[in-house]
This record gives sequence, structure tokens and C-alpha cells, in this order.
Amino acid sequence: MPTYPIYNKDTGERSEIFLSLDEWDKFKDENPNIIRDWSDPSTAPSAVEQGEWKDKLAKSHPGWNEMLGRMSKVPGSKVEKI
Repeated sequence: MPTYPIYNKDTGERSEIFLSLDEWDKFKDENPNIIRDWSDPSTAPSAVEQGEWKDKLAKSHPGWNEMLGRMSKVPGSKVEKI
């Protein structure tokens, strides 16, 4: 179940709640004075990726470059091999 750090604009109180995504949507509608607290970077969502995505794709799907090569031969195509 997702954890949502929240901030009450009226009282200045910060806390965390555990709600499903549907419950979170209802909670936001019912409590307009409470917003998601993005001030703590450890609780903010982020995409974490290490390494070059092209290398990972080529290793995990070896035929991918062959398919891209075929697609690049289509007239007007802007597809390039990795």
C-alpha cells in the first residue's frame, strides 16, 4: 500500500498516510486543505536507472537492432539502429 506524505495547509502539520490509489483520489477530493508533501526528497517518486539504456536493450533483446534496421529502410522512416 502506498505511503503519502501529506501537509495540512491550514495547520502546517506534516504526517504520512497509507492509502490505495483510489482511496488517495477520494481523500484529496474530501480534504482540499491537505496536499502531497514534496519537500522530503526521500519520499518523492523518481526514476532510477543505472547504465546506458541502449546497451541494456541490445543485450536483453538481441534481435532488436535487426528489426530497427528493417524499419529504417521504409521510405520516409526516421528510425535508426541503436
